[in-house]
Parts: sequence; structure tokens; C-alpha cells
Amino acid sequence: MGLLQAGQDHRAVRGLAATGGWRLRVPEVVSGGDRPPVALVTGGGGDIGRAIALRLAQMSDAVAIVDRDETAAGAVAQLVEKAGARALAIRADVSSARETAAFVEAVETRLGPIGIFANNAGIEGVVAPLHEYPDETFDQLLQVNVKGVFLGLKHVIARMMQRGTGAIINTASTSAIRGRAGLAGYVASKHAVLGLTRTAALDVARTRIRVNAVLPGPVESRMIRELEGQARDSAIALRRSAAIAHGRPQDVASVVAFLASDEAAHVNGAAWVVDGGMTLA
Repeated sequence: MGLLQAGQDHRAVRGLAATGGWRLRVPEVVSGGDRPPVALVTGGGGDIGRAIALRLAQMSDAVAIVDRDETAAGAVAQLVEKAGARALAIRADVSSARETAAFVEAVETRLGPIGIFANNAGIEGVVAPLHEYPDETFDQLLQVNVKGVFLGLKHVIARMMQRGTGAIINTASTSAIRGRAGLAGYVASKHAVLGLTRTAALDVARTRIRVNAVLPGPVESRMIRELEGQARDSAIALRRSAAIAHGRPQDVASVVAFLASDEAAHVNGAAWVVDGGMTLA
């Protein structure tokens, strides 16, 4: 397992590996055949991202974990290796076109062709009424949650198109299909993720590439604890059914694994809600 910083020159990386500056298993490039696919998980250092990476490690030859927190990415990569898959941790900003192009290139160079892409990175913003919502926070949410998803789709699909196959799962939210008081930036960004999912699915519909979205409800994670804490402080109610417990990151990861598998070969452009029925309550 090693840690790359997006944009780092591959020749320099090889030199560091050779001199012991950092540890990386340098594998042969996977060129297809019967070997399991290589998986890429953005936002892989977070609670849901970690669960996705570990679940995909059970069905992949290798898993690349991209996160802006290098320590978190490295910790997940170690868990992936313990699960039996090769791993690569990369520190990157998904909202940067340059860094996205670099980490996609690094994954394919170091691990092999990307067969599964969990486009999962995202941030929550703040809880505030729309008329008080900070402009800079709204802009940041669009940069990470929308542009980051767009860039991931753009660069990974371009690679998958060369092979004509692949599975992409975007992490949206039940906020993609409903409004939520106090979450203007988050709700707008997740509606956009669902729109990008459906558009990308149509763009690749004549290939064996599939693009779907998973829509988690409240999940036990740092993000939901942060949002619920802000809501309590601001007296804004985040509507949810008290009778339905929060989900677990593993619940989301299991649906991602299904959508990445051959069992979902005819599933494209779909929005899979994972919320225990909360949106119906």
C-alpha cells in the first residue's frame, strides 16, 4: 500500500518507491481476462467510503482510495490490504480537473484498468435557512458535490469507453428526491448528482458501461452527526421518522456492490434509495 498525491510525477513516484521513501506494491497492469476488476472509490476515507472500499475489496483485484485526508485514505488502504486486495491511497481534491485527471491516470498505471468506480466524495455544508445560507458554502458544495462528480464521470468514462465496459455508482442522497429545510446547498447539489447520473447513463447506453446512483437516507456517520448537531443548535428540524433507525454505512456499501456486479447488468440510470423506508414515512 502506498500514498500518492494527485499530480505527482510518476517517474518521481517510482524513484521514491525504489529508494524506500514510501511503500507501494507496484503491480503488473491488469489488462482484462478473468481477473476481478480494479475499483476506485472517491471520498474513500469517510464512513460510507470506507464501507464501500471494504465491500468492493471482496469482489475486486485492487481498490484505490481517493480522499483529501491522506491519513484517512491510508488507513482504509491498509484495511483493504488486510481484506486480501491490493490497495493504493491517493490524496486529491476531486473538484480539481488537474488532480482528477492525475489520480485516474495513477490508478490505471499502478493498479490496472478501472472496472468499478464509486463516485462517492461529498461534503455536507451547513444548516441554515435559504435566505441566510452563506454564498461561499453554497459555492463550495457545488464545487465538490457537483463538479467533483462531473469530473470523476468525465475522466473515468473516457477510460471505460476505450474498453466498452464498466460500472459507475454515484453517491447521491434521499435529498436528491425531496426538499429539506435548512439544507439548500446540499439538496441542490444532490439533485444535480442525480441529473448527472441519468445523463451519463444515456450517454453510455449503447455500451456495456452502466451509471447508477445510490441514495442513502440518514446513515450513522460523521456527516449526519454534524448535520443533526447543527440542526439542534439552529432549531431547524431535519424531518425524519423517529420510528426508523439510521442506516449503517454497510447498508449503502451492499447496494453499491450489487450495482457494481454482473447481477445488475441491465440496470442503468437508476436511483436506488437506501433509507429503511424513511422517505415514505
